[in-house]
Amino acid sequence: MSRAGGESPRQRVAVVTGAGRGIGAAIARRLAADGLAVVVADLDATTAAQTTETITAEGGRAVSQVADVSDRDACFALVDAAREEFGGLDVMVSNAGIAQVKTLLEVTPVDLERMLGVNVGGVLWCLQAAAEAMIEQGRGGKIISASSIAGHQGFDHLGHYSASKFAVRALTQAAAKELAPHGITVNAYCPGIVGTTMWDEIDVGLGRYLGTGKGEALAQYAQLIPLGRVQTPEDVASFVSYLASPDADYMTGQAPMIDGGIVMI
Repeated sequence: MSRAGGESPRQRVAVVTGAGRGIGAAIARRLAADGLAVVVADLDATTAAQTTETITAEGGRAVSQVADVSDRDACFALVDAAREEFGGLDVMVSNAGIAQVKTLLEVTPVDLERMLGVNVGGVLWCLQAAAEAMIEQGRGGKIISASSIAGHQGFDHLGHYSASKFAVRALTQAAAKELAPHGITVNAYCPGIVGTTMWDEIDVGLGRYLGTGKGEALAQYAQLIPLGRVQTPEDVASFVSYLASPDADYMTGQAPMIDGGIVMI
């Protein structure tokens, strides 16, 4: 609807990484439902296209883009795509991430490099690309990144994953201070046990150490949830919707848990 005697309000634009499936797909769909145009980014071209098709079928605006977030140039290309396709960038959601189940004594240099390259490097490179564009545009913006309950409490068999998620909180706090003068808020979200393919993989990995069968490790960990159920990707997407909205304009440098009450601080 047009404003009386004026132009229609400008549509806000978001980039969501790791948006081909799971939490990222739910976030992309939710932001599109909130009225944003969305660049759906994923390493997997097929799943990125599927999320995009779902959004457009529901009347939203979206394009898909293949991106490896551990590649700095690829992150800057995502922002370029948002500006070229939709005319700007208002929200960056660095959701892409990986997990690996290993004891700290087993972690190899290759394991660590990959974990930090995706989970930390991907957040930093997307932050840099988004901030550069937002500063140039001069209207502020929102940078939102995926941490985890493992970013507040280190978990056994997930030590290097936990370290990467603690690092996301550090980047979030530092960036919030550096970018505040530009009207850019920087926050993170910390999911717990989510019913996704990633947690299926964690379940299998933990089973090798705990001697549990398929689904049993997940069931054991789910008993830690006071609300009594494994969370859905949509639970997380609802919170990211808030962080991306004007309602969160006075919130920055934070990394709240959205985990059903597993970790309370």
